[in-house]
Amino acid sequence: MKKYAVIGLTVLLLAAAGCGQTVTSNQPASQGAETQANQAGAITIRDFADRTITFPSSPKKIVALANGEMDIVYALGGELVGRPTATGPVAIQSAEKLPQVGSTHGIDLEKVALLGPDVVLGNQPMNMKDIASVEGIGSKMVLTSANSIEDVKKQISLFGQLMQKETKAQELNQAIDAKLKDIQSAASGAKPRVLMVYGAPGTYMAALNNSLSGDILVASGGENIAADYPKLENYPQYAQLNTENIMKSNPQLIVLMSHGNSDKVKEGFLKEMQQNAAWSSLDAVKNNHVEVLPNDLFGTNPGSRVVEALDLMTKLLQSVK
Repeated sequence: MKKYAVIGLTVLLLAAAGCGQTVTSNQPASQGAETQANQAGAITIRDFADRTITFPSSPKKIVALANGEMDIVYALGGELVGRPTATGPVAIQSAEKLPQVGSTHGIDLEKVALLGPDVVLGNQPMNMKDIASVEGIGSKMVLTSANSIEDVKKQISLFGQLMQKETKAQELNQAIDAKLKDIQSAASGAKPRVLMVYGAPGTYMAALNNSLSGDILVASGGENIAADYPKLENYPQYAQLNTENIMKSNPQLIVLMSHGNSDKVKEGFLKEMQQNAAWSSLDAVKNNHVEVLPNDLFGTNPGSRVVEALDLMTKLLQSVK
Protein backbone atom coordinates (compact mmCIF):
# COMPACT_ATOMS: atom_id res chain seq x y z
CA MET A 1 0.00 0.00 0.00
CA LYS A 2 2.79 2.29 0.93
CA LYS A 3 4.43 1.50 -2.40
CA TYR A 4 1.34 2.61 -4.36
CA ALA A 5 1.13 5.82 -2.33
CA VAL A 6 4.70 6.76 -3.31
CA ILE A 7 3.97 6.05 -6.98
CA GLY A 8 0.80 8.15 -6.84
CA LEU A 9 2.64 11.05 -5.19
CA THR A 10 5.38 10.90 -7.84
CA VAL A 11 2.81 11.03 -10.65
CA LEU A 12 1.14 14.04 -9.06
CA LEU A 13 4.47 15.86 -8.72
CA LEU A 14 5.37 15.22 -12.36
CA ALA A 15 1.96 16.43 -13.48
CA ALA A 16 2.34 19.57 -11.37
CA ALA A 17 5.80 20.21 -12.86
CA GLY A 18 4.37 19.80 -16.36
CA CYS A 19 1.58 22.27 -15.63
CA GLY A 20 4.05 24.70 -14.14
CA GLN A 21 6.13 24.66 -17.30
CA THR A 22 3.09 25.32 -19.48
CA VAL A 23 1.99 28.31 -17.40
CA THR A 24 5.51 29.79 -17.28
CA SER A 25 5.97 29.76 -21.10
CA ASN A 26 2.63 31.57 -21.52
CA GLN A 27 2.82 31.50 -25.34
CA PRO A 28 1.68 29.13 -28.07
CA ALA A 29 4.25 26.77 -29.55
CA SER A 30 3.91 28.51 -32.94
CA GLN A 31 4.77 31.90 -31.40
CA GLY A 32 7.84 30.46 -29.71
CA ALA A 33 9.01 28.99 -33.03
CA GLU A 34 8.51 32.37 -34.71
CA THR A 35 10.59 34.14 -32.04
CA GLN A 36 13.40 31.64 -32.52
CA ALA A 37 13.23 32.19 -36.30
CA ASN A 38 13.48 35.96 -35.82
CA GLN A 39 16.48 35.55 -33.58
CA ALA A 40 18.08 33.25 -36.11
CA GLY A 41 17.60 35.86 -38.85
CA ALA A 42 19.06 38.73 -36.83
CA ILE A 43 21.92 40.70 -38.39
CA THR A 44 24.68 42.29 -36.30
CA ILE A 45 27.14 44.72 -37.86
CA ARG A 46 29.89 47.05 -36.68
CA ASP A 47 29.87 50.47 -38.36
CA PHE A 48 32.73 52.91 -38.98
CA ALA A 49 32.14 54.54 -35.57
CA ASP A 50 32.92 51.13 -34.01
CA ARG A 51 29.29 50.75 -32.91
CA THR A 52 27.71 47.29 -32.76
CA ILE A 53 24.18 47.43 -34.20
CA THR A 54 21.73 44.54 -34.37
CA PHE A 55 18.70 44.31 -36.66
CA PRO A 56 16.02 41.61 -36.24
CA SER A 57 16.24 41.02 -39.99
CA SER A 58 17.70 42.65 -43.08
CA PRO A 59 16.40 46.27 -43.26
CA LYS A 60 13.84 46.81 -46.01
CA LYS A 61 13.20 50.54 -45.61
CA ILE A 62 16.48 52.42 -46.07
CA VAL A 63 17.22 56.15 -46.10
CA ALA A 64 20.57 57.52 -47.34
CA LEU A 65 21.93 60.98 -46.54
CA ALA A 66 24.66 61.03 -49.22
CA ASN A 67 25.07 60.04 -52.87
CA GLY A 68 27.76 57.43 -52.33
CA GLU A 69 25.63 55.44 -49.91
CA MET A 70 22.66 55.74 -52.27
CA ASP A 71 24.74 54.42 -55.17
CA ILE A 72 25.98 51.43 -53.19
CA VAL A 73 22.48 50.43 -52.06
CA TYR A 74 21.25 50.41 -55.67
CA ALA A 75 24.42 48.75 -56.98
CA LEU A 76 23.76 45.92 -54.52
CA GLY A 77 20.26 45.52 -55.93
CA GLY A 78 18.39 47.38 -53.19
CA GLU A 79 16.23 50.49 -53.10
CA LEU A 80 15.72 53.51 -50.86
CA VAL A 81 12.59 55.04 -49.41
CA GLY A 82 14.30 58.43 -48.99
CA ARG A 83 17.30 59.98 -50.72
CA PRO A 84 19.73 62.87 -50.16
CA THR A 85 18.51 66.34 -51.04
CA ALA A 86 20.04 67.50 -54.33
CA THR A 87 19.85 70.65 -56.45
CA GLY A 88 21.06 68.98 -59.64
CA PRO A 89 20.29 65.80 -61.59
CA VAL A 90 20.22 62.50 -59.71
CA ALA A 91 22.64 59.88 -61.02
CA ILE A 92 20.18 57.04 -60.26
CA GLN A 93 17.03 57.78 -62.25
CA SER A 94 14.86 55.28 -60.37
CA ALA A 95 15.56 57.24 -57.17
CA GLU A 96 14.82 60.67 -58.63
CA LYS A 97 11.21 60.90 -57.43
CA LEU A 98 11.89 59.66 -53.91
CA PRO A 99 11.32 62.03 -50.96
CA GLN A 100 14.39 64.15 -50.20
CA VAL A 101 15.44 63.99 -46.56
CA GLY A 102 18.32 66.44 -46.25
CA SER A 103 21.99 65.48 -46.17
CA THR A 104 24.82 64.56 -43.85
CA HIS A 105 25.14 68.29 -43.13
CA GLY A 106 21.53 68.55 -41.97
CA ILE A 107 18.80 65.90 -41.66
CA ASP A 108 15.14 66.74 -42.20
CA LEU A 109 14.04 64.63 -39.25
CA GLU A 110 10.35 65.28 -39.81
CA LYS A 111 10.50 63.82 -43.33
CA VAL A 112 12.56 60.87 -42.11
CA ALA A 113 10.01 60.18 -39.37
CA LEU A 114 7.16 60.13 -41.91
CA LEU A 115 9.03 57.49 -43.94
CA GLY A 116 9.63 55.29 -40.89
CA PRO A 117 12.89 53.72 -42.14
CA ASP A 118 14.50 50.69 -40.55
CA VAL A 119 17.88 52.33 -41.00
CA VAL A 120 19.37 55.71 -41.89
CA LEU A 121 22.82 55.66 -43.54
CA GLY A 122 24.88 58.59 -42.28
CA ASN A 123 28.43 59.87 -42.04
CA GLN A 124 31.08 59.27 -39.42
CA PRO A 125 31.76 61.63 -37.67
CA MET A 126 29.30 64.24 -38.99
CA ASN A 127 26.11 62.43 -37.96
CA MET A 128 27.20 61.15 -34.55
CA LYS A 129 25.17 63.99 -33.07
CA ASP A 130 22.03 62.76 -34.86
CA ILE A 131 22.00 59.18 -33.54
CA ALA A 132 19.77 59.93 -30.54
CA SER A 133 17.24 61.84 -32.68
CA VAL A 134 17.05 59.09 -35.28
CA GLU A 135 16.67 56.41 -32.61
CA GLY A 136 14.00 58.58 -31.00
CA ILE A 137 11.75 58.12 -34.05
CA GLY A 138 12.20 54.36 -33.96
CA SER A 139 14.94 53.98 -36.59
CA LYS A 140 18.56 52.92 -36.37
CA MET A 141 21.56 54.76 -37.79
CA VAL A 142 24.62 53.23 -39.46
CA LEU A 143 27.64 55.51 -39.87
CA THR A 144 30.34 55.15 -42.52
CA SER A 145 32.79 57.42 -44.33
CA ALA A 146 34.77 57.40 -47.57
CA ASN A 147 38.18 59.08 -47.45
CA SER A 148 39.86 56.44 -49.60
CA ILE A 149 39.12 53.76 -52.18
CA GLU A 150 39.60 51.19 -49.44
CA ASP A 151 36.91 52.95 -47.40
CA VAL A 152 34.51 52.67 -50.33
CA LYS A 153 35.20 48.94 -50.53
CA LYS A 154 34.54 48.63 -46.79
CA GLN A 155 31.25 50.49 -47.23
CA ILE A 156 30.25 48.06 -49.99
CA SER A 157 31.10 45.06 -47.80
CA LEU A 158 29.24 46.49 -44.79
CA PHE A 159 26.09 47.32 -46.76
CA GLY A 160 26.31 43.91 -48.42
CA GLN A 161 26.25 42.31 -44.98
CA LEU A 162 23.40 44.58 -43.84
CA MET A 163 21.29 43.86 -46.94
CA GLN A 164 22.33 40.19 -47.14
CA LYS A 165 23.91 40.83 -50.54
CA GLU A 166 27.40 39.61 -49.69
CA THR A 167 28.00 37.91 -53.04
CA LYS A 168 27.11 41.04 -55.00
CA ALA A 169 29.27 43.14 -52.68
CA GLN A 170 32.20 40.85 -53.36
CA GLU A 171 31.66 41.23 -57.13
CA LEU A 172 31.64 45.04 -56.87
CA ASN A 173 34.85 45.05 -54.84
CA GLN A 174 36.50 42.65 -57.26
CA ALA A 175 35.69 45.07 -60.10
CA ILE A 176 37.42 47.88 -58.18
CA ASP A 177 40.45 45.70 -57.51
CA ALA A 178 40.62 44.69 -61.18
CA LYS A 179 40.56 48.35 -62.27
CA LEU A 180 43.37 49.23 -59.85
CA LYS A 181 45.41 46.30 -61.10
CA ASP A 182 44.93 47.36 -64.73
CA ILE A 183 46.07 50.90 -63.94
CA GLN A 184 49.16 49.69 -62.10
CA SER A 185 50.15 47.31 -64.88
CA ALA A 186 49.82 50.06 -67.50
CA ALA A 187 51.76 52.68 -65.50
CA SER A 188 54.92 53.98 -67.15
CA GLY A 189 57.13 57.05 -67.12
CA ALA A 190 57.10 60.00 -64.74
CA LYS A 191 53.98 60.81 -62.76
CA PRO A 192 52.21 64.00 -63.91
CA ARG A 193 52.17 66.80 -61.31
CA VAL A 194 48.60 67.67 -60.35
CA LEU A 195 46.85 70.28 -58.21
CA MET A 196 43.37 69.22 -57.05
CA VAL A 197 41.21 72.16 -56.04
CA TYR A 198 37.93 71.76 -54.19
CA GLY A 199 35.73 74.78 -53.88
CA ALA A 200 32.65 76.89 -54.06
CA PRO A 201 32.65 80.40 -55.56
CA GLY A 202 35.13 82.44 -53.54
CA THR A 203 36.43 79.53 -51.43
CA TYR A 204 39.09 77.14 -52.67
CA MET A 205 41.11 74.40 -50.95
CA ALA A 206 43.72 71.88 -52.08
CA ALA A 207 42.73 68.22 -51.71
CA LEU A 208 45.23 66.10 -49.80
CA ASN A 209 46.09 62.44 -50.26
CA ASN A 210 43.97 61.46 -47.26
CA SER A 211 40.85 62.56 -49.16
CA LEU A 212 39.01 60.23 -51.51
CA SER A 213 39.80 62.40 -54.54
CA GLY A 214 43.47 62.53 -53.53
CA ASP A 215 43.57 58.76 -53.17
CA ILE A 216 41.96 58.35 -56.60
CA LEU A 217 44.61 60.66 -58.07
CA VAL A 218 47.49 58.70 -56.56
CA ALA A 219 45.95 55.34 -57.52
CA SER A 220 45.58 56.60 -61.10
CA GLY A 221 49.28 57.40 -61.33
CA GLY A 222 49.40 61.11 -60.55
CA GLU A 223 51.55 63.12 -58.13
CA ASN A 224 49.59 65.41 -55.81
CA ILE A 225 51.69 68.57 -55.43
CA ALA A 226 49.78 69.47 -52.24
CA ALA A 227 50.48 66.13 -50.53
CA ASP A 228 52.59 67.74 -47.78
CA TYR A 229 50.53 70.91 -47.26
CA PRO A 230 49.36 71.45 -43.63
CA LYS A 231 45.87 70.10 -42.97
CA LEU A 232 43.02 72.45 -42.19
CA GLU A 233 41.77 71.93 -38.63
CA ASN A 234 38.08 71.68 -39.55
CA TYR A 235 38.65 69.92 -42.89
CA PRO A 236 41.63 67.58 -42.39
CA GLN A 237 41.37 66.17 -45.92
CA TYR A 238 42.13 69.63 -47.36
CA ALA A 239 44.68 72.45 -47.10
CA GLN A 240 44.88 76.14 -47.93
CA LEU A 241 46.14 76.96 -51.39
CA ASN A 242 49.72 78.17 -51.20
CA THR A 243 50.56 80.21 -54.31
CA GLU A 244 54.31 80.20 -53.68
CA ASN A 245 54.46 76.41 -53.30
CA ILE A 246 52.20 75.93 -56.33
CA MET A 247 54.57 78.01 -58.45
CA LYS A 248 57.53 75.92 -57.30
CA SER A 249 55.77 72.64 -58.05
CA ASN A 250 54.50 73.91 -61.43
CA PRO A 251 51.57 71.47 -61.89
CA GLN A 252 50.96 70.06 -65.35
CA LEU A 253 47.27 69.55 -64.61
CA ILE A 254 44.81 71.46 -62.42
CA VAL A 255 41.48 69.79 -61.66
CA LEU A 256 38.52 71.50 -60.02
CA MET A 257 35.85 69.82 -57.89
CA SER A 258 32.68 71.08 -56.24
CA HIS A 259 29.37 69.95 -54.79
CA GLY A 260 27.44 72.61 -56.67
CA ASN A 261 27.66 74.40 -60.01
CA SER A 262 31.01 73.31 -61.46
CA ASP A 263 30.96 75.90 -64.24
CA LYS A 264 30.65 78.77 -61.75
CA VAL A 265 33.47 77.30 -59.68
CA LYS A 266 35.72 77.15 -62.74
CA GLU A 267 34.76 80.68 -63.80
CA GLY A 268 35.54 82.05 -60.34
CA PHE A 269 38.81 80.15 -60.07
CA LEU A 270 40.01 81.33 -63.48
CA LYS A 271 39.27 84.92 -62.48
CA GLU A 272 41.37 84.51 -59.36
CA MET A 273 44.23 83.09 -61.43
CA GLN A 274 44.01 86.02 -63.83
CA GLN A 275 44.45 88.42 -60.93
CA ASN A 276 47.83 86.84 -60.20
CA ALA A 277 50.14 86.91 -63.21
CA ALA A 278 52.28 84.13 -61.73
CA TRP A 279 49.55 81.57 -62.44
CA SER A 280 49.90 82.15 -66.17
CA SER A 281 53.42 80.72 -66.04
CA LEU A 282 52.20 77.31 -64.86
CA ASP A 283 52.40 74.46 -67.35
CA ALA A 284 48.77 73.54 -66.67
CA VAL A 285 47.57 77.05 -67.53
CA LYS A 286 49.84 77.55 -70.54
CA ASN A 287 48.73 74.22 -72.03
CA ASN A 288 45.06 74.73 -71.13
CA HIS A 289 45.03 71.74 -68.80
CA VAL A 290 42.58 73.12 -66.26
CA GLU A 291 39.68 70.66 -66.01
CA VAL A 292 36.39 70.57 -64.12
CA LEU A 293 35.64 67.12 -62.73
CA PRO A 294 32.05 65.77 -62.63
CA ASN A 295 30.66 66.46 -59.18
CA ASP A 296 28.89 63.08 -59.03
CA LEU A 297 32.28 61.36 -59.33
CA PHE A 298 34.57 63.75 -57.46
CA GLY A 299 32.51 66.39 -55.62
CA THR A 300 31.10 63.59 -53.50
CA ASN A 301 31.68 59.91 -52.81
CA PRO A 302 30.82 58.06 -56.06
CA GLY A 303 30.25 54.74 -54.30
CA SER A 304 30.65 51.78 -56.65
CA ARG A 305 31.20 54.28 -59.50
CA VAL A 306 34.69 54.89 -58.13
CA VAL A 307 35.71 52.68 -61.07
CA GLU A 308 34.46 55.44 -63.42
CA ALA A 309 36.33 58.06 -61.41
CA LEU A 310 39.55 56.06 -61.76
CA ASP A 311 38.99 55.72 -65.51
CA LEU A 312 38.46 59.45 -65.97
CA MET A 313 41.44 60.46 -63.85
CA THR A 314 43.69 58.01 -65.72
CA LYS A 315 42.67 59.54 -69.08
CA LEU A 316 43.32 63.07 -67.84
CA LEU A 317 46.77 62.10 -66.61
CA GLN A 318 47.60 60.45 -69.93
CA SER A 319 46.58 63.61 -71.78
CA VAL A 320 49.32 65.68 -70.12
CA LYS A 321 52.19 63.22 -70.50
